[in-house]
Amino acid sequence: MLRTLVCAQQTKPKFGITRGDGTISNQSSKKNNEPRVNRKIRAREVRVIHENGDQLGVLLTEKALQLAEEEGLDLVEVADKAKPPVCKLMDYGKYKYQQKQKAKEAKANATRITVKEVKLRPKTDDHDIDVKIRHIQRFIAAGDKAKVTVQFRGREITHKERGSMLLERILEELGDEVNVESRPKMEGRSMIMLLGPKSKK
Repeated sequence: MLRTLVCAQQTKPKFGITRGDGTISNQSSKKNNEPRVNRKIRAREVRVIHENGDQLGVLLTEKALQLAEEEGLDLVEVADKAKPPVCKLMDYGKYKYQQKQKAKEAKANATRITVKEVKLRPKTDDHDIDVKIRHIQRFIAAGDKAKVTVQFRGREITHKERGSMLLERILEELGDEVNVESRPKMEGRSMIMLLGPKSKK
């Protein structure tokens, strides 16, 4: 008598794993930490919040999707660990665009530091020096850097000490208002000093 061995082949869901409640966790829909949206939401029921902040309570996911469709919005899973998961009705495309713009603006604000140049001559008079110092103070207060340049012309280059004395005087006047990022040094026929805002602690 021949015995026939029958192997029962278990079928597995195409995506994700099966939870204890029978729902399928679609891990592939969570790429790049993006939330599940609309038909990618796997829970049978969800707690729904309207984009205006109204609490709509716990609804069957199909009912929530129908509501989103009626209002021309998306159903977005914002707290997948909650029981049941929390979803929000919103325009997801608009939301993603706004978040992208905010990130772009934050990055631009973090790196938007300009260098303003203040030019002097070794024989610049006291009044003009005071005016230049006020310019530097204004630049630093705005979060910018100040490049202070003493330009030498003709035989003035033989008296570099005058440039050094001028820059040291400016530093003394500014005191603790600035951070010296580059001490006075010669570049061609100019003496350069770079000042920046004090680091925030």
